[in-house]
Amino acid sequence: MTTGNDGKLDPEIVHQLFETHVKELRAFLTGLLRDHDFVDEVIQLTFSKALQSGGQSNEETRKGWLFRVAYHESMGLIRRNKIHKKSLNNLCQTTKSYWTETPEQRLLETENIEQIRMALKNLPESQQAIVIARIYESKTFKEIAIDFGLPLGTVLTRMRLAIKTLSRQIDNPSENP
Repeated sequence: MTTGNDGKLDPEIVHQLFETHVKELRAFLTGLLRDHDFVDEVIQLTFSKALQSGGQSNEETRKGWLFRVAYHESMGLIRRNKIHKKSLNNLCQTTKSYWTETPEQRLLETENIEQIRMALKNLPESQQAIVIARIYESKTFKEIAIDFGLPLGTVLTRMRLAIKTLSRQIDNPSENP
């Protein structure tokens, strides 16, 4: 039996695929990731996925399927690692500035952050969503455009308008609605 009705692949078939393709897959992933720990993790994820849904692939193209899964898992791992590093860096910067600033500076910064949050709430929802995705989720404009199904130019225009409005509201708080 190679597959069940649920798309799972027989563990013996997965073992054979592992024995047959792991060296070539490891070489491919080492060139892509350049980190042996990441390579091991992606290999584990790839063959785990083969167990779970490898039965949906054609037997003749299973090697290509494995490499495609490994590639996508690698890209996901790279993205998660970048986000993790960026978060740690942001946390480090925040903690460092927290301990070096005076209480007055921290209070002023807290007030500024609150003022920005209030100004952000006054933006139209279409602009709010773009700003949140860009600033708080660290997405690129291209990713935002894809996520929202908008042309890149529209996303850029909404961001420009949002920044202009936010700047005006923060510079002149008495004009806020």
